[in-house]
Amino acid sequence: MIYITGDVHGSISIGRRLDARNFPEQRQLTKNDYVIIAGDFGLIWNGDQEDQYWLKWLNKEKPFTTLFIDGNHENHDMLDAYPIEHWNEGKVHKINDSVIHLMRGQVFNIDGKKFFTFGGADSHDKIHRKEGISWWRREMPSYAEYEEGMSNLDKHNWKVDYVITHTCSSSAMNYVAARLAFRYELDQLHSYLYTIEEKLQYMQWFFGHFHHDIEFPRNQRLIYTDVIKLA
Repeated sequence: MIYITGDVHGSISIGRRLDARNFPEQRQLTKNDYVIIAGDFGLIWNGDQEDQYWLKWLNKEKPFTTLFIDGNHENHDMLDAYPIEHWNEGKVHKINDSVIHLMRGQVFNIDGKKFFTFGGADSHDKIHRKEGISWWRREMPSYAEYEEGMSNLDKHNWKVDYVITHTCSSSAMNYVAARLAFRYELDQLHSYLYTIEEKLQYMQWFFGHFHHDIEFPRNQRLIYTDVIKLA
């Protein structure tokens, strides 16, 4: 089985979100089942005892395997330092035996379903953060990652079951801004995801980043605290 939830921001909410009292379905899961976090995982941050405690908790005490895409609030230097491995037809960083980072622009085959993953987003609060300590330029994708995403979708004839991103397309931003009543500026990643949205055949698209749980048009779902079963 596969479940998905939104931003956990490390120790701020991961213990509460994935506690068996709040997510009782996990009692029926094994390490062959998955919980996907749609960015801002936050436990690859400074490598301290708190990070290590929760990573061990996920690995040893939780019955499922945790998958995550990166958001903007990650230590991208630490994340990029992990060796790249191949898992279920895509590139990953394996954090430990059952915590796995799904890299940008990949198509994974998970339990017979195809997932296109693309992490990253612009931090609107970066003016209040310090580069290399609480903010990293790698939060935004590189040209090579954009190209790899397109190439991998070409290989799969632009058809997947699920799309998992941290931020959303430029068209979805219009709905998000209207619903949540905020102003925004579009960036290259929004435009890139819009290009994909216009061409890709998919069943459902999930994104995080905006800290709400809302259904949007075009089978898109902003996810935060909900834990939703996919398959």
